Amino acid sequence: MKNLQFRLLIVFLLFSCLQVPAQTKINFDESGYQSVLARAKKEHKPIFYMMYASWCTHCNKMKSEVFTDTLVINFMNKNFVCAWQDVEKGEGDFFRKKFGIRFYPTFLFLNEDGKELYNISGEFTSATFISEAQNSLTKEKQLPYLAEQFLADVSNSDKCLAYLMALNKGRDRTLLSPIAHQYLATQNEDKLVTANNWKIIANAITDPQSREFQYVLNHQKEFEAVASPKRVQRKIENIVVELLSPALEYKDTITYAKKRLIAKTIQTAKNDSLVNSFDMQMAEHTKNWRKYKQITTATVDKYYAKDPKTLKDVASVYLKNINDSAGLNTAIGWAKKAVSIVENYDNQILLARLYQKNKNLKEAIQYATAAKNKNGSIGFSTKEADELLLELNSKH
Repeated sequence: MKNLQFRLLIVFLLFSCLQVPAQTKINFDESGYQSVLARAKKEHKPIFYMMYASWCTHCNKMKSEVFTDTLVINFMNKNFVCAWQDVEKGEGDFFRKKFGIRFYPTFLFLNEDGKELYNISGEFTSATFISEAQNSLTKEKQLPYLAEQFLADVSNSDKCLAYLMALNKGRDRTLLSPIAHQYLATQNEDKLVTANNWKIIANAITDPQSREFQYVLNHQKEFEAVASPKRVQRKIENIVVELLSPALEYKDTITYAKKRLIAKTIQTAKNDSLVNSFDMQMAEHTKNWRKYKQITTATVDKYYAKDPKTLKDVASVYLKNINDSAGLNTAIGWAKKAVSIVENYDNQILLARLYQKNKNLKEAIQYATAAKNKNGSIGFSTKEADELLLELNSKH
């Protein structure tokens, strides 16, 4: 009798296992925010939301490589109500505004009431992603806990830094600045030069006119001692990039002009060339070729005479967009410098095409031939050089 009961139990267990669907994918809910909240409350689970864009290669890689990993699938389905949203469709705008999303993919971890617990962005390996998801379930690493700890003692650098580092995993740096300023307001200037304060300034201060950044500029050596010269220089460059990039992205020349005046108050040699680089990009993005020519003629030899990539890039813009003989001669000079530094196929073809556009067929043939010989000698394709030589010789 006992053997029969045991056999029946085994059959029942085997049958039960067959009825449980295999965990072959993350069950992403696409029914909408309110519906996901209702599910979370019913299931008493936190929410995981992926914010993605269809064109985002990092988003697609996470979908195809990480979210197909069995360990990730099992962990996420067990611990979360999972959902995702294309940020360019439906409720995407709502999520961008509510959670300050600017990077893709962004991963939101919310409690069942929709309160943000954790926020990360970028591309991760399976192991790292599971680790981050586990952090979202750990009270001491959740944003509400870290915020509470900081606000209870705003003069504590460790608590401020812990809160900022958690926020910095998924947010635009500008959104961190108010927290950093709240802490730094408790610090006298003679106490600013510490390792923790440097990390707070480096990771969260974005205003080049702020007291803290101005103090860094005026006390670079002291901060280099607690960080490094490379890190301090990188911060100075990053604050200019963050200042000018939005206006450049939106081709907003009025805002750019205002921000540029602020950027130029930072008196370093590298900053001058950095702002100049933005000036060239703005002129190119807005197709103001007169302005582009004016800027490059005045500054390329000054800042980029030993930089073959920039010399080539600027000369390439001239090839496409500048038509006067004087301008083309200037670009030929830059392309020649690029060839003298890096005598490769691309640089020689560029020089040949510039000579062609400026109606100097003899020099164009010379450099097209040099390009052909360069690639031909190492067995690489010479197709572009061959076609160019055929065209040039037909006119010569």
